[in-house]
Amino acid sequence: MVRPALVASLLAIALAAPAAAQEGNTLAQPIPIVDMVPDARDVDYPGVMKLKVDATDIKRAIYRVEQTIPVAQAGRMTLLMPEWLPGNHAPRGQIEKLAGLVIKAGDRVLPWVRDEVNVYAFHFDVPEGTKAITANFQFLSATAPNQGRIVIAPSMMNLQWEQVSLYPAGYYTRRIPVEATVTYPAGWTARSGLPATNKGSVYSYQRTSYETLIDSPVFAGRYFKEWELTPKVDLNVFADEAEYLEAKPEQIAAHRRLVEQAVKLFGSQHYDQYEFLLALTDEMGGIGLEHHRSSENGVNPEYFTEWDSGPGRRNLLPHEMVHSWNGKFRRGANLYTPDYATPMRDNLLWVYEGQTQFWGYVLQARSGLVSKEDTLDQLAMIYATYDNWKGREWRPLVDTTHDPIISARRPKGWTSWQRSEDYYNEGLLIWLEADSVIRDQSNGAKSMDDFAKAFFGMRDGDWGVLTYSFDDVVATLNSVVPYDWNTFLNDRVNRINPRAPLKGFTDNGYQVIYTDEPTGVWKEGEKRSKGVNLNYSGGLSVGGDGEIATVMWGSAAFDVDLDVGDKIIAVGERAYTGEALKEAITAAKGGREPIKLTVTHEGRVRTVDLKWNQGLRYPRLQKTGTGETGLDRLLTAK
Repeated sequence: MVRPALVASLLAIALAAPAAAQEGNTLAQPIPIVDMVPDARDVDYPGVMKLKVDATDIKRAIYRVEQTIPVAQAGRMTLLMPEWLPGNHAPRGQIEKLAGLVIKAGDRVLPWVRDEVNVYAFHFDVPEGTKAITANFQFLSATAPNQGRIVIAPSMMNLQWEQVSLYPAGYYTRRIPVEATVTYPAGWTARSGLPATNKGSVYSYQRTSYETLIDSPVFAGRYFKEWELTPKVDLNVFADEAEYLEAKPEQIAAHRRLVEQAVKLFGSQHYDQYEFLLALTDEMGGIGLEHHRSSENGVNPEYFTEWDSGPGRRNLLPHEMVHSWNGKFRRGANLYTPDYATPMRDNLLWVYEGQTQFWGYVLQARSGLVSKEDTLDQLAMIYATYDNWKGREWRPLVDTTHDPIISARRPKGWTSWQRSEDYYNEGLLIWLEADSVIRDQSNGAKSMDDFAKAFFGMRDGDWGVLTYSFDDVVATLNSVVPYDWNTFLNDRVNRINPRAPLKGFTDNGYQVIYTDEPTGVWKEGEKRSKGVNLNYSGGLSVGGDGEIATVMWGSAAFDVDLDVGDKIIAVGERAYTGEALKEAITAAKGGREPIKLTVTHEGRVRTVDLKWNQGLRYPRLQKTGTGETGLDRLLTAK
């Protein structure tokens, strides 16, 4: 359809064109945009789609697809590849990897044309008498990181249905039935939140809606173990090698407590069966993505075997499971869309992701997946990051909710000034402060646990979608304890705040301090990155080879024009090492002499005087009183 407002605007411009002409220049007018993709309707699709995927070509990482789609009538038909993907909060469909598309009615090839505006849409004409069309194509998944995330590796794969299917335009995706069958490599095991039966390597998935299919990805692999955590929750683990599957009973017990603590917290379960899909890999690309009845989780292969080295990525599973309640069942009203062509609006992600981040850290401590001490150290690092980012001087938190669309998680040169997806961790700090307010206003009788039950705990077993607005969040907070929650949230989310929220610590019995000794969590982070993090000790972080990874805006490093990609080759008279740089910072503490660095960039060498005399500074939390504080109680198992 032609957009009426656009037509009126063009007509007005055309009528005024002669008067607007200047010096005889020709003035072009734009061609109106005609929307050729039918709007989604909340009606049943006439028939059941059949989807067959051949996932056996692991050497070349190619999925081969045959899809049969019933048609109700002759005439123009449009097929869409999913574009706006739930959990990605952005248009991340990989249309560039779809190849070899051939559409047929029986043996007759139907020529298709891609939509001029929506490049995810394919139009074609259905002949009279056609009952169904078939679409054949391949999805050429990434074979190198510069092509995107690796989803097919030698010993495992992550099949995401949006990559291997098309759907008819004009219908809510929840009204389109589909039956899917996948052939995996011989000897592999597959798991999904969608039930399936298998005969050898061929898995036939339960008939469902297209919406539920997209929400039910698959992990499959050669090396696999499954643990039942509760009668409704399984831990499905795939690994590059069998040796990485050797989990100790106490490790599995911690995952079991995670589920038990989550159910106690929310007072409901919004799934009939929940499947953790966990890949222990450095060959398949990492992932953390939520679904209603499952989650996709990718961590380092040593997740179990190097458990005692530090918390690693054990926060991932608590975060993704919380999303079954927050983000999947309860969802911001402007994040729910009827299909995958309708844009999502992300401005409530500080609830969707921010509160999920908050509960993820709470549950990791309550379950023992991560110790309370390490959790406190992680919270201190989060606070220090956002309190030291200068970008908060110009950009409110709510604006960062648009970053999934603006930057698509591409690297930024000046993250501390540009800001990134801060609604995750600064959202956590807001909800931590909300907990302190609830405890204070109720004289310790209530906490954020009461909000969790009130906001997420209804309709046990319902895995539909219950939307909410900003006002709904405020109303629920007021039902827990009366307070000016509207102003509280508006001030922290929608306005400029030069400092990060701190009262979640100070009003709950802790303060953030800086010492010259890093915490265990900090040391583990440096070990894994093979570099040194000196963001609060001069304002830079450096990789193991001396290449600068970050420079904090407005820091001492910033003031001497250091930049990402510069490489430090010497510290004073010593060749660069991380320890040499730390020792120089320690030696300069309290004095006036700068730290001399020799830096190279694209073949040019220069010497800089880093003016930093405050020594090494690492954040940590320090208890301000005696006895059990609000933060202690928040992190204690129920």
